Amino acid sequence: MQGKVMAGQRVRRLRRERGLTQARMAAQLGISTSYLNLIERSQRPVTVPFLLKLGQAFDIDLQRFAEDDEGRVTAQLREVFGDPLFARGQVSDQDIRDAAQASPALGDAVIRLFGAYRDLLENTMNVAEGPGDAAAEAPPAPLAAAAAHPSDEVHDVIQARSGYFPELEEAAETLWADESLDADGLYEGLRAVLTDAHGLKVRIMPAHVMHDLVRRYDRHGRRVLLSDALAPEERTFQLAVQVALLGWRELFDTIAEDSGLQGEARHLLIVELAAYFAGACVMPYERFHEAAEALAYDIDLLGRRFGASFEHVCQRLIALQRSGAKGAPLFLVHLDCAGNVLRRFDAAGFRFARFGGLCPRWGVHRAFQSPGESRVEIVEMPDGARFLTLARAVSRPGAGHALPGQQLVVAIGCPLSHANRLVYGAGLDLEQPAGVVPIGINCRLCDRADCTARAFPPPGRRLIVDENQQGLTPYFFA
Repeated sequence: MQGKVMAGQRVRRLRRERGLTQARMAAQLGISTSYLNLIERSQRPVTVPFLLKLGQAFDIDLQRFAEDDEGRVTAQLREVFGDPLFARGQVSDQDIRDAAQASPALGDAVIRLFGAYRDLLENTMNVAEGPGDAAAEAPPAPLAAAAAHPSDEVHDVIQARSGYFPELEEAAETLWADESLDADGLYEGLRAVLTDAHGLKVRIMPAHVMHDLVRRYDRHGRRVLLSDALAPEERTFQLAVQVALLGWRELFDTIAEDSGLQGEARHLLIVELAAYFAGACVMPYERFHEAAEALAYDIDLLGRRFGASFEHVCQRLIALQRSGAKGAPLFLVHLDCAGNVLRRFDAAGFRFARFGGLCPRWGVHRAFQSPGESRVEIVEMPDGARFLTLARAVSRPGAGHALPGQQLVVAIGCPLSHANRLVYGAGLDLEQPAGVVPIGINCRLCDRADCTARAFPPPGRRLIVDENQQGLTPYFFA
């Protein structure tokens, strides 16, 4: 961070979140109330000494505080106002930046409202395209429910926590200590927990019997059923999920209550929390962090050491956010073969679009061509930010030919400035790298006019149509 920045809105939000008056916050920081007032009104800069006082007094991550939500909200608002619903130039880029700086919470509300509009529009079109008279008879209930975005709401909660839940880390450590778990026999240890503490038997069942399930808690039969389609490491993970749901549900409910989520989003969050607990159980924080640093974030070696899948190791790596023992700043994305973004998380400054897919020039899409192989490349965003990225196509278990498993790409990356910490950056010239791939957030938000992979015109550019010319790119712009 440079010597000083204007961050009054962030300071004001922090004070209000802590329920403090200006006088009380100023007293805790050892400054005058009038000086704090000037800072909050952005009439004085936030200096490095001030930020250090802020971090000591309120135990906040200064890097995350400095980055804040403004960049994310700005990028997502550009996407919203780049939609054909709005006339080009109706809302200027400066207007968007001003709104994001003044009130990221208001920007998030606009983004959620636009998401509800998009879902409602899609729902309406699906109903309108129904066969025969079914559309006319379709109940309006799906339209009324269209405003719900359970997965996006859960993503926002996890992102707000920086992907880290210290109470779940502590709970997993408590389980290890109380049950004297052992890394070499973790599956049997978790099985014993389910038997001794909950009176449950664990049974491995044929995939055709389990049909489209990989785990089932049979409450009445007092059994936990696992599909034999699961690899050994996946069986251990699923047992850890079940232990979490049975032994720590009260903790999950408390976190869910604090999140303010309701309905499906609340239940989905609990599922995510159980998976987080399972990851913390299979890959205990301290040992996993030490191994990640020692092995230069080699995902395959980490998976073998901890008995975890490629996907779960990547998920665990982004949770290394403990103060004093942080891992490399990483982002993560899961992508299916249709280009749908199934999961996204950023702790590295990599911007994802909330609506729409990823840039077609990014090699994550081509990872499907070579399943099981890692695709490493350096990408550059339109603002010049560069990232080292790793993508691999993986398969989730299925139930035979009739119910094949899902294929998806798991991609993880870090700013190029941290690439030397990862084994995947070894041998690369990070100062003057060759073969840098220029990408964007997605087509609607990218202003690279010379892109031959473009699917939509860039924002704020006038389309030129000349029937006498055909170029390599699908659009000409003024």
